[in-house]
Amino acid sequence: MTESASAQPRESLPLDSTAQLLTRITAQLGAQLSHVSLNGTRRPMHHRTGGSATIPRAPALVAVAHGSRDPQALRTVMKLLDRVRELRPGLDVRLGHIELNEPLLPTALSGLGSGDAVLVPLLLGRGHHVKRDIPAAVAAAPALRATIAAPLGPHPLLVEALYGRLVEAGWPAEEADSRGSAVVLAAAGSRDPDSAADTRRTARMLSERLGGVPVVPAYASATTPTVPVAVRALAARGRHRVAVASYFTAPGRFATAAAAAAPGTAAAPLGAHPAMARLLLCRYDQALTGALPAHEVATNDHLLASA
Repeated sequence: MTESASAQPRESLPLDSTAQLLTRITAQLGAQLSHVSLNGTRRPMHHRTGGSATIPRAPALVAVAHGSRDPQALRTVMKLLDRVRELRPGLDVRLGHIELNEPLLPTALSGLGSGDAVLVPLLLGRGHHVKRDIPAAVAAAPALRATIAAPLGPHPLLVEALYGRLVEAGWPAEEADSRGSAVVLAAAGSRDPDSAADTRRTARMLSERLGGVPVVPAYASATTPTVPVAVRALAARGRHRVAVASYFTAPGRFATAAAAAAPGTAAAPLGAHPAMARLLLCRYDQALTGALPAHEVATNDHLLASA
């Protein structure tokens, strides 16, 4: 996906202000979305005998995690979903895995029967799982009325979580002299060029959040550079204070290997950072309202692709 520059320069909000604005919008949307069907039409109101209106149940939010053999991964995802439930009381929040952990996604979807659901991938960019595996699981549950939300990244709230994890790990909130500093954004990696483009865009956004400190994407599999190669390349450019930002939703083999390759500061995975919980609900709300900045939106009735 190419990004075109505007003909006239525009003044943009600081990223933390943008994240706060998105949080307020998410909260306002949440109060209204229980009245909205998956096709965007308003749901009819049902009345009790006393004349008071009952609000129809909102579609379930099904978080789709990759799965990991690391037991910390499942605990981390469950903690993240608990934060989502705290932010949106009454919302039916469920979990399905692509592999390695129970419940697997087909099982989670079958438990919803003929209900309504929005699947929110706990994945950080476009790739095979978002484009193929999740739509295939939805197609195999024809009774379910389902929409697939955009992956979590790129997004300002995701960058806020990355920044927060770096600061927790020791990155100075106010960098006095950034000339010798840099960050490696350690991601899982994918052969899909769209996934790599999404990671590069997140790296640019994180660099802006860090005040212009270089942020270089690196990968644990499928593509290059690796984290050690990226660290050496930065050192050759005079960047000897290098931190590794963990571009992983939860702990696992790749996140552990990336942290081990860090010459200094190594941030924790994104996990249950508060900005991550807000981001899940943002993607859920966007899918319901049709305001997706998504590259793909899938339902059982059709599959639409947009740039």
